[in-house]
Amino acid sequence: MPHHLIRKLENFTRLSDADKGALEDAAAQRVRLFGPHQDIICEGDDPEHVNLILEGWACRYKQLEDGRRQIISFFLPGDLCDPHIFVLREMDHSVCTITPVKLAEIQRDTLLALTEQHPRITQALWWEMLVHTAIQREWTVNLGQRTGLERIGHLLCELFIRLRAVGLTEGDSCLLPITQVEFGDATGLSNVHVNRVLQELRGSGLIVLRGRYLTIPDLAALQAVSLFNVNYLHLDREGRHLDANGPDRPGA
Repeated sequence: MPHHLIRKLENFTRLSDADKGALEDAAAQRVRLFGPHQDIICEGDDPEHVNLILEGWACRYKQLEDGRRQIISFFLPGDLCDPHIFVLREMDHSVCTITPVKLAEIQRDTLLALTEQHPRITQALWWEMLVHTAIQREWTVNLGQRTGLERIGHLLCELFIRLRAVGLTEGDSCLLPITQVEFGDATGLSNVHVNRVLQELRGSGLIVLRGRYLTIPDLAALQAVSLFNVNYLHLDREGRHLDANGPDRPGA
């Protein structure tokens, strides 16, 4: 069930029951399971469908010929891995799992029919793509301008707020299955530098890391230290004028 996707899209605009049912039907047609650290699709492949992450974490990456890797984005439950990707003749990047992943393969004909018959879904997906583009801009600023501490802190804030938006946090805590190597691949920092920054954040009481779980005791404080402004995630229903049932009807 794509309830994480529906919850995320409703951060942008409220969907009707018919919209939600159509998304559920599309996500149920072909479900696949992947183990951790497996490629879902590789650079050079011919993309035939859109992948919807139902459970688990994945990432988009580019890899150089000598093996160096740059993680370009993280995919969380409810994320569509490039909803427009079937217009490409071949992939120009790869997507791999971080944890075990359950995903739905949505065929291009299904997605086209979904957007043609349900205009609010189309509008919500526009917002979704806008947010993904905004995230890429922030990651560019991270790599070009922020310090190591700001890069890691900013990424932690982003992941926590994205997880909270789809109901995957518990109070001030969330699952964080990312290794220090993956942090480094996403922020352009060495493993030693990542370790030093995480220790500094822990020592200052801004984060608590226990195994694969992150706790942020004071999110506002971590945002301030990381120069984090949540506005680029557009989670305050800026598309409310597109709502299926009106902007003020409770429970719609």
